[in-house]
Amino acid sequence: MQQSPYTVSTEAILKKAFAAAVAVADPQLIVPQHLAKIFPPGQEPKGKCLVVGAGKASASMASAVEAYANTHWPQVKIEGVVLTRYGHAAPTSKIQIVEAGHPVPDQAGMDGAKAIYALTNQLGQNDLLICLVSGGGSSLLTLPQEGISIEDMRKTTEALLRSGAPIEEMNVVRKHLSAILGGNLARVAIARGARVEALLISDVTGDAPADIASGPCAADYSTYLDAITILEKYHLGKNEIPSSVLSHLAQGLAGNKPETLKDIDLVNAQVANHVIATAYKSLEAAADYVLSQGYEPILLGDTITGEAQEVGVSQARLAREHLAKGLPKPVAIISGGECTVTIPQGVKGRGGRCSEYLLSLFAASVDMPDLAALAADTDGIDGSEKNAGAWFTSDIRKVSQNKGMEPDSFLEGHDCYGFFAELGALVETGPTLTNVNDFRIILLNK
Repeated sequence: MQQSPYTVSTEAILKKAFAAAVAVADPQLIVPQHLAKIFPPGQEPKGKCLVVGAGKASASMASAVEAYANTHWPQVKIEGVVLTRYGHAAPTSKIQIVEAGHPVPDQAGMDGAKAIYALTNQLGQNDLLICLVSGGGSSLLTLPQEGISIEDMRKTTEALLRSGAPIEEMNVVRKHLSAILGGNLARVAIARGARVEALLISDVTGDAPADIASGPCAADYSTYLDAITILEKYHLGKNEIPSSVLSHLAQGLAGNKPETLKDIDLVNAQVANHVIATAYKSLEAAADYVLSQGYEPILLGDTITGEAQEVGVSQARLAREHLAKGLPKPVAIISGGECTVTIPQGVKGRGGRCSEYLLSLFAASVDMPDLAALAADTDGIDGSEKNAGAWFTSDIRKVSQNKGMEPDSFLEGHDCYGFFAELGALVETGPTLTNVNDFRIILLNK
């Protein structure tokens, strides 16, 4: 992380709490543990083993699978293709790692998704498909249904991003345009008589397999009608969404296109989805750490959503209420969940939802000068820049005041990155090679 001239104990606690949250979701630790449970001694894979996947953590997951197989399954032939975001690769020798565009899909991602689809179609009876899934997989696994181009998918994704639609709603639309998402990859493997074991690192609230990277191997609860309703909700019509996409959804609604995978399709199928890391487990790890430092942890949960600026104001109000009651000991308020940032037309903005939340909290807590906080994305990248997020302490607040920096003007321009960069208060980890959503912590001292 970036070094700061304003090193104080609260800064160290903020950063070490975040590090604890990330460490507990490290694929190199958790993937081997779960493979040992799924394939106990005497039940190792017997046929061909195809490893595929997508997401910001998928390359590290693939590296862990390959290392485990080399030691425990030396007789098993392993091959595969895994897609990850640019800059998030990990070393492998048997599994090909493809870096591609995220959150807006590109040709590299589509070519990689085609390769995954083709290899899955080559599976046979008793072969094994290991699917490695993590946040970011929805846009990386872009293989449109017939008649929809990659450019059409890109335009649709960009329109949804601009609309402020939460990721859950974006993914409902993408599932119904994809040949892989919404359980369609598992459907291919089932038809070939193969066994499917999916390992999932969750970055979504609720940790439902159908929602993690749009569930390539999970039964889907959403329908074509849901996808169309979402576009209508955000007033996305023919001016924003390509005609091929609108036509495909209309045909699906009419019953002329197959629905995504449903529970009934999994009867007698060998398909299992294993959620191996979650945001809540990471929040608990951070709570354990701050407890060791004398703080009373208060976990708000991993399901906090909404506009980042509004969440910042809300949590400042919560902190104020705790201080008003009097603190018998220092308190750490810890939360997760994915906020959104709606950018007005004509505003470029710099940063991401974590930094935006933090700047809003900073502005709304001016009456609490000793409040300290950090917000960062556990994948190491928060939005448009290369920082994971940002932090502040009372010292950072004093420096901002001495510089005459007005947080409200930065909030209006959605330039949270510029604000914290000027103060040397960015969290910079680089890609962490995992992803369990956003992490937020507020420290309140007596």
